[in-house]
Amino acid sequence: MRTEGEIATNTDPAGPWSLVVPLKPLARAKSRLGRAAGELARPRLALAFAQDTVAAALSCARVRDVVVVTDDAVAGAALSALGARIVADAPAAGLNAALSYGARSVRALASGAPVAALNADLPALRPTELARVLDFASAFPRAFLRDAAGIGTTFLSCAGGTELRPAFGGRSAARHLASGAVEIPLPGTDSVRRDVDTGEDLTVALALGVGPHTERLALTLALAPDR
Repeated sequence: MRTEGEIATNTDPAGPWSLVVPLKPLARAKSRLGRAAGELARPRLALAFAQDTVAAALSCARVRDVVVVTDDAVAGAALSALGARIVADAPAAGLNAALSYGARSVRALASGAPVAALNADLPALRPTELARVLDFASAFPRAFLRDAAGIGTTFLSCAGGTELRPAFGGRSAARHLASGAVEIPLPGTDSVRRDVDTGEDLTVALALGVGPHTERLALTLALAPDR
């Protein structure tokens, strides 16, 4: 990675995309994982997921920079160390407000940048799969990818000059489709669709193959078999 002004960028200058990744304060993140992993481990897993998501995104040749919107100091420091730019959640009005604010933060420095919102809980994310999603999305003003359950959204993009208009939460895929965003139908994008909210989700992600932060922690917590 290199740093230009305030923005951490991918070393491949061809990458045009700016990604916005929202992250709750770790103490409140991934509440449904507590049953599977324990309350003490839950914030650590949320951070590990975000670290693997951001690291994979910054390794994608289509990605120029990653902006993380968070008020968590520990997460901010860890993700900044990976090369992300950290933006405080100034609106403090929920997920969609944070994403819109992050997109505006990107365009304050690069007005014509294509922007995509990406979930912070994609620990199995593969840069090559993300690149395919971004390539497809680049042909449309707005595009989205359903989550593995087919109900939510893990990715929403907007071309330069187009507003993001995020509607995440619950049955967000239907809302994004109704808003005019084009659904991304690509097969072979499991790692971009596999968000982790429950112990069952984590088991599937581990089977796909997670990044090093999640893998180490899962082994420590005996959530994954030692290899």
